[in-house]
Amino acid sequence: MVGIASGERRDRISREFLNRWQAASAALKPGISGKLKLFITRYGLPKSDYKVFRPYPKDLKPRQQKVGADLYGFIDIKREDSQKRQEQWGRNYDFFGAPVSLFIFTHSGLGEYSVSDAGLFMQNLMLSAHAHGLGTCAQGASALWAEPVRKEFKVPKHYKLLCGIALGYPSDDKINKFEAERLGIDQIKLDGND
Repeated sequence: MVGIASGERRDRISREFLNRWQAASAALKPGISGKLKLFITRYGLPKSDYKVFRPYPKDLKPRQQKVGADLYGFIDIKREDSQKRQEQWGRNYDFFGAPVSLFIFTHSGLGEYSVSDAGLFMQNLMLSAHAHGLGTCAQGASALWAEPVRKEFKVPKHYKLLCGIALGYPSDDKINKFEAERLGIDQIKLDGND
């Protein structure tokens, strides 16, 4: 299932996401006040339908760190500048300025098969959008808080929010020119018994 948010609906979801992100960000700053407020109110704590926080596997972590460092370096945000890094992450919750956000839901009864199907659907949707001159950005960050999205759509109880996709015309923003270093074919293929 897909929830399509534009106009006022998109803006309501964005505002609620941004408010929750500000509450969560305050807890990441030095000092006790933001952490205490988050602990007491629980507002800003992730409440997702899927387990979204899990440690990266050791064999994948170096690549994750490299892509992150390359991306932030490309847009001139230094590793030690936590304020700018948090601001950049917060752009997820304004859908990077895109006028439409799609929310992808999967049926809980199908488990990983539903997620696999959703991935295939998303890839085709994103390629189709690109072929029509639109830009997209898959957003796992949109799944941190399912409640604001559920509030805007009549979502059957057996469906879980997997992620979002920002959709709009590409801007000339520098970040849109970033290209992550791709793995070579020899790094992703499995060797068989020849």
